[in-house]
Amino acid sequence: MKMSTPVTTRAEAKITVAKYEPSAYDELADGGSLTRIHVEESFAGDIEADGVVEFLQAAFADGSASFVGVERVSGTLGGRRGTFLLLDQGTVADSVVSGEWFVVPGSATGELTGLRGTGGFMANLGEGADVWLDYWFQA
Repeated sequence: MKMSTPVTTRAEAKITVAKYEPSAYDELADGGSLTRIHVEESFAGDIEADGVVEFLQAAFADGSASFVGVERVSGTLGGRRGTFLLLDQGTVADSVVSGEWFVVPGSATGELTGLRGTGGFMANLGEGADVWLDYWFQA
């Protein structure tokens, strides 16, 4: 049986961070740190929503970092209202934050039930991020 490739729609948005609360929980030998970061943000564009995310980040003495996170997004996507979870992973290098994310399967609610998708984000450190999500709905 041949698997068909889903037809995707691209959503683009801008994220504005309202709250950024880092809390270091361990020091690294090179002077870096392990940090938990609580972020509250809003999406504007094809995604009109609020997001709450918890990141775990390994930051290094040279200013670079790697992070992972889980975000709950509440609002509308393509005119449909509901919530969904994004699993994030990314890096900070040369003052640029970038990464990828995907919709956690089975996490969407309301009119977004069945949502699947992959995407990413990019921003200059301390500025709003440009984000995208290529999404589809599974029955």
